Amino acid sequence: MTSRTADPTRPRRGGLWHHLDFRRLWIGETVSQFGTMISQLALPLVAILSLHASTFAVGLLTACETAAFLVIGLPAGAWVDRMRLRGVLIAQDLIRAAALGSIPLAHRLGVLTIGQLYAVAVLVGTCTVFFDIAYQSFLPQLVDRDLLVEGNAKLQASESVSQIAGPSVGGVLVQVLTAPYAMLLDAVSFLWSAAWVAAVRARPVKPARLPDRNLRREIGQGVRFVLGNRLLRSIALCTGSANLFNAMGAAVFTVLLARNLGLPAGWIGAISSTSAIGGLLGSLLARRFAARVGQGPAIWLSALVSGPCGFVAPFVRRDWSLALLAIAGLVMWTGIVVYNITQVSFRQGLCPPSLQGRMNATMRFLVWGTMPLGAVLGGLLGSTIGVRPTLFVAAVGGSLTFLPVLLSPLRRMRDLPSYADAAMPN
Repeated sequence: MTSRTADPTRPRRGGLWHHLDFRRLWIGETVSQFGTMISQLALPLVAILSLHASTFAVGLLTACETAAFLVIGLPAGAWVDRMRLRGVLIAQDLIRAAALGSIPLAHRLGVLTIGQLYAVAVLVGTCTVFFDIAYQSFLPQLVDRDLLVEGNAKLQASESVSQIAGPSVGGVLVQVLTAPYAMLLDAVSFLWSAAWVAAVRARPVKPARLPDRNLRREIGQGVRFVLGNRLLRSIALCTGSANLFNAMGAAVFTVLLARNLGLPAGWIGAISSTSAIGGLLGSLLARRFAARVGQGPAIWLSALVSGPCGFVAPFVRRDWSLALLAIAGLVMWTGIVVYNITQVSFRQGLCPPSLQGRMNATMRFLVWGTMPLGAVLGGLLGSTIGVRPTLFVAAVGGSLTFLPVLLSPLRRMRDLPSYADAAMPN
């Protein structure tokens, strides 16, 4: 249940832009995402340029960023369902700001090590587990369910704009300030996000403390909800396998550009920004595309389009093919964002409010838990068979990930079921 007042929670004509609390959440998250895009470029460059880390060490650093989804992803959902979501969001932002701020400080003192980068990546990743679960559970409490697609699309659009501008700005900052100091901006962005979340006026009621509550049973309820639904199972299998191969490629992609091709940080940021334009296009197209072809087909078609784009990276050189790499990234991100908006909105609408945290945690465990495995595998393959063959293996796997959703009932379902539909009497 949520205590709502007319102004912050009931949008007037014009949709969610007139929803005061949503705007506050959106403003905070937009700036935070901008800082995060800078860190995603700067953190591996700290390891590569400042600490001269090996290919495997860079892959392990990438794995540390997402390891928490595999280790604590399931219990985190049960814990989040017991807490006030707004407080969870604020706390995770503050901890991440402190952790990232320690990197430029340690560099200034001359004591920065690869071990500290690993520790920061693990801590930030742990906070991200709790933040993302609470965030996806908070939105359905903040807005009406028929506005979830619009809300997710707007949030995804701001993330996509951050992906466009963030890497370019980050590349320039790395060249001007060096990579460790460029990360300070991400720390500040988390403080900004915490301040705006604190300004949200809606106060969802803290879940009642049940006398017989049991963590293992609560986790099991979330797992059974996801694995017991054929549609959710197919989405989890598609997304999890896609993330596995994407992480495998991401573990060596920056090594390819920075070390093998010798590109400056500004060029690397520009390539990432050009690719990220596809994310913005996807956020603008998702709702209309799903309305035209149907929600189910929108999921598998977008997965089908994005996968084969990975075949450009293994063959790129320091020539005109860099433009082709950016175009392939643009198409890939268009498909990924259309897929994410459609399937996340479906999940949120399908799940009862009391299970939102555990459902999101179970899905994150299944689909993000593959990322550290993929990153470690990418680092191992990159240090043995080479960077380009590793990218080719990742591309082959990524091009097949659409099959689980294609072979499911989603293939022909124009309108997907929701929790409200199930709750209505026959």
